[in-house]
Amino acid sequence: MTRLTHLGEDGSAHMVDVGGKAETHRVAIASGAISMSEEALNAIREGDAPKGDVLGTARIAAVMAAKRTGELIPLCHPLGLEAVTVDFTFQEDAIRATASASLTGKTGVEMEAMVAVSTALLTIYDMAKAIDKGMVISEVRLIEKRGGKSGIWKADS
Repeated sequence: MTRLTHLGEDGSAHMVDVGGKAETHRVAIASGAISMSEEALNAIREGDAPKGDVLGTARIAAVMAAKRTGELIPLCHPLGLEAVTVDFTFQEDAIRATASASLTGKTGVEMEAMVAVSTALLTIYDMAKAIDKGMVISEVRLIEKRGGKSGIWKADS
């Protein structure tokens, strides 16, 4: 069984010491979706949501959240991200958010990518809840990571 890196020998939680690790270029890509009514989807697509530019605001919120991941997740290292991108695609009854985070450093950026996606989806909910309070956020997951000693990892479809 793989040892959990955030637990000490006595079972207590601690921040992993990355001081001895080599710096490598690291990238993580995460994705998630928010399903909604046709009315809400059309309002967002056409720019007619009551609170304004839903996807533009969600993109900014996602980038801001990714930069603050170390403040949100207790044992995450604060990181100097080099890039965060957030893209949206319309699906039949949902919007899919995909975020990428990258840096050259000693620890990965998986949490930053997933926090970005989660925040983007929560922002979409907040900005469109006047139209559809029953929206459902789902499928938030890591899609791919690159860098570090484990190299490239991709999620199974």
